[in-house]
Amino acid sequence: MGDVQTAESSNKARLAIMELANMISVPMSLNAIVRLNVPDAIWQGGANTPLSAVQILSRVLPYGGGDPENLQRILRMLTSYGVFDEHLNCSGDDSHSPERKYSLTDIGKTLVTDAEGLSYAPYVLQHHQDALMRAWPLVHEAVLNPTSEPFVKANGEGAYSYYGKKPEMNGLMQKAMSGVSVPFMRAILDGYDGLKGVKRLVDVGGSAGDCLRMILQKYPHVEGINFDLPEVVAKAPSIPGQIFQLSCSLINFTFTAFTPSLSFKEIITR
Repeated sequence: MGDVQTAESSNKARLAIMELANMISVPMSLNAIVRLNVPDAIWQGGANTPLSAVQILSRVLPYGGGDPENLQRILRMLTSYGVFDEHLNCSGDDSHSPERKYSLTDIGKTLVTDAEGLSYAPYVLQHHQDALMRAWPLVHEAVLNPTSEPFVKANGEGAYSYYGKKPEMNGLMQKAMSGVSVPFMRAILDGYDGLKGVKRLVDVGGSAGDCLRMILQKYPHVEGINFDLPEVVAKAPSIPGQIFQLSCSLINFTFTAFTPSLSFKEIITR
């Protein structure tokens, strides 16, 4: 009995390590469906009607083209991770080859663009840009030499300075942060009233100022300060209400060191 259990446990372990070794297929497939705009194609304003790979392609490529078989492989794989629901239609001529259609699960719906133009889709893309992907194979070197930062070694400079020189990456980062922040802040404001008595609020690393904007909408008496890197603050939209966009460079701020020429208290009380 013990030998049987040991063999079964070993077989499960081998399957588990094979799955882990191939886990990159999951985020890369997510990237693929985001780039192809599959979630929005299925959602179609809330219909979420199950569609075949052929039907999805006709929406994302209205002028034709594409390989529905390759798309279906991606859809089936992500179905196993709860992104899509698969619906089998056996009413066709060949009941042995049922038509497969796909709709979005609650997980898949997070990738749909909402009325404000937000979703988790930019978050998926942000985490798998080329500059970041180049750093992952070098993670072990940070163990061998703690002074070696994988991103720096792969790209020649730190992540924040690198992003600052790449407007497209910086823009994607802001969209990703907005897509993540807004739903969470909405939930916080619905259930938390601890900001009622706040007079001045500083959002450190506030990105485009989405969280402050939502707080000021609910509590217009609050004076807000959006505190972030210069290139981030420069791109942040103006927000109605009492808000200041404060550039980190004014106090020699980085995300790894904080050496102010003025005290933080002096800045927020001026």
